Amino acid sequence: MTVDQSSSSPKRALGRKRAASLAGCAVTVLLTVTACGGGTAGTTTKDGFAQVPQKEGTLTVWVDATRLEAAKLYKEQHPDVEMDIVSYDGNANGSNYLQTKVQLFNRTKKGWPDVVFSSQNNEVTWAVDAGFAAPLNKGLIPSDLLGKFASGANDVCTVDGTVYCLRNDLSQVVLWYNAPLLKKFGYAVPKTWEEYQKLGEKVAEEHPGYLVGDAGDSFTPEIYLWASKCGANDITGPKAVSVNTTSEACTKMAELMDVLIKNKSMSISGVFSTDFAKNNADRILLMPGPAWFGGAVFKDTLKTPAGQIAAAPIPQWEGETAPATGNVGGGTWLVSQHSAHLEAATDFLKWVTTDNAYQGEKAPGFPAYAPAAEAWLKGQDASGYFASDLTVLKDASSQVWPGWGSGKFSQEAIWAATVKPGLTEGKSIVSMLPAWQDAIVKHAQANGYKVSQ
Repeated sequence: MTVDQSSSSPKRALGRKRAASLAGCAVTVLLTVTACGGGTAGTTTKDGFAQVPQKEGTLTVWVDATRLEAAKLYKEQHPDVEMDIVSYDGNANGSNYLQTKVQLFNRTKKGWPDVVFSSQNNEVTWAVDAGFAAPLNKGLIPSDLLGKFASGANDVCTVDGTVYCLRNDLSQVVLWYNAPLLKKFGYAVPKTWEEYQKLGEKVAEEHPGYLVGDAGDSFTPEIYLWASKCGANDITGPKAVSVNTTSEACTKMAELMDVLIKNKSMSISGVFSTDFAKNNADRILLMPGPAWFGGAVFKDTLKTPAGQIAAAPIPQWEGETAPATGNVGGGTWLVSQHSAHLEAATDFLKWVTTDNAYQGEKAPGFPAYAPAAEAWLKGQDASGYFASDLTVLKDASSQVWPGWGSGKFSQEAIWAATVKPGLTEGKSIVSMLPAWQDAIVKHAQANGYKVSQ
């Protein structure tokens, strides 16, 4: 975890750190005294929860590396706001860093950040019971603003009608492709998964070394198996989940992936790994992936030149009448119930999720706030980077299959521990489906879920 304290002079920052140490308030040397405070003494019930006494002071915001630019831009546009910007892993791949820290803060009654970003969509499954996440639709955030988020965007933030977080961006999966390369090879964009597999087989034979996909990331099941309507993660109630990884919907996608992994037209490196960028940056023909792949993967990580990358709908199985796709992350923003700076915290929250200065103009992914999403699409088109417009992202945003939920346990962490090592050893995905199911069941039960199979 790192801290950006650009809003204060080095001398002043050092003074705060010393004060924090003396007060026993800092959880680490990177968190300052201004992040502390709270407790229950002197609380006032307002906006649907017991609020600690409010006061002037530094706003502490936790972000991942990608959202660091957003926090810095807010500070730049709001120079009167004193901020401590703390960079952490964003709970990437279900690390549970935030939950672990909140548990510590709850025990010590100090240390909570005012606002925090998480790359995961399941934080409310623990943050509400832990007394960390503040309700937002009871007075903190206007209802007219909440109504402008994309339909269903904040469902993962809602418990019994109360909204406890705001979605940062939508991460619906589409089919990214290299338009000039596809044309050069004489291939058409596949519309069905059957066509996709056949194209992968042709690529392996006619253009070995080129790729039609990647299966090396912990979020791989959210791209392929979710889009296939694989019922591995159907949250059916507050503490109930249905798990079936060996259904036809699961096995036929696993079989497809096994074929393409074996003929090497599908990589198992992971799009953010060093070897992937080094060996495959200019060899990607097709790549199923979330909305943020366009900027975060192709433009920023792989440095793919402008005018090459385009997007199409994710393929569907032949005969499918209800188009479906998956979702990878998107992330959520939470405000702490323990914040002594709620006015500043909610102002930041509203700005970072809705303002075009960031969401419309600089965000790497498709904004969850609908007006910002329209501005973002226009900006992507005007940038000249993409070989097609990205309106397909808007269509896909309403096609995310609802049979894959956001439980307290992390599917990404389970896949990373259960399936990914087997892929490295040469095992097929089909052969590991039962082990994947067993791991999901055990994690769900350990988190108090009743499991049906």
